[in-house]
Amino acid sequence: MLSRTASHLYWMARYLERAETTARLLQMGGRNALLPDIGGGYRNDWEAVLQALGQLEAFREKYSDPNQRNVETFLFFDSSNPASVMSCIANARENARVVRTALTSQVWDAINTSFQEMQEFHRTERSKLLLNDMTDWALRAGALIRGAISGTQLRDDGYRFIGLGYTVERADNTARLLDVKYYVLLPSLSYVGSALDQTQWATLLRSMQAHRAFVWSYKGEITAAKIADLLILNRQFPRSLLSATQESVDHLEALSRGYKQPSRAATVARGLLGEIAELSVEDIFDEGLHQFLLRFMRRNDQIAAAVQATYLSGVPE
Repeated sequence: MLSRTASHLYWMARYLERAETTARLLQMGGRNALLPDIGGGYRNDWEAVLQALGQLEAFREKYSDPNQRNVETFLFFDSSNPASVMSCIANARENARVVRTALTSQVWDAINTSFQEMQEFHRTERSKLLLNDMTDWALRAGALIRGAISGTQLRDDGYRFIGLGYTVERADNTARLLDVKYYVLLPSLSYVGSALDQTQWATLLRSMQAHRAFVWSYKGEITAAKIADLLILNRQFPRSLLSATQESVDHLEALSRGYKQPSRAATVARGLLGEIAELSVEDIFDEGLHQFLLRFMRRNDQIAAAVQATYLSGVPE
């Protein structure tokens, strides 16, 4: 496969996964903003969402007040924001359009239909749009596209680059979602273990569509340690850091076998997988969850850089 084609497939998947994550963060921010401010003073729910996406400074340059309406506009509709749902879906569609012949008609139709529906949202009067409706639509659209890919794409190298785009992006996004709750959102360490803390953890699980998986896997009350185990170390949960990294390794090893040559990207991914597979929740909390997540994101970025250098070099994102 040409590196140009591989790059478009890889980035198509990354943008699709990124659109879902932005929608999840919006959903999480909206639900947490409804919680009572039991601590008094200033609550930074929406700034936490922007900070998780690395978009706080960009937002401040364009909007003065981080209220819900402004954040919704910036993160859902603002085409100048590369992390907005609109930008991500438009970029995914453009990458798909360029390599249309590498996709089945079902996959292209799912992506193109999502783009058209996004445009319809944009033309609708804002007062008629509810945040939950927009985020639920974004998550459904993403699920339909993934289903079309899973059900119709040939398991060739193109499929592997699509899968790799999803898993590299998903690992980064899960880490960000977990970090925004643990490090940024809670107003004070004194609230750890409080009703507010528990409610925010439950909101995080629901935003990641992981609440039922948590109930099936863990008994008793929701705790930070149990959620960290689910979202970081649980091999059965598809969005955990361990599962996403394992899938990245699987795709990279399949590419190495297909091209009959080892790759540095696979070596880097196996190194990260071996490291986190040996960890316990206690090890992570001893290091500090925020510090661990930052380190994980840096290592995941190294996988992405190795993929770019090994397979996609010379092709713009």
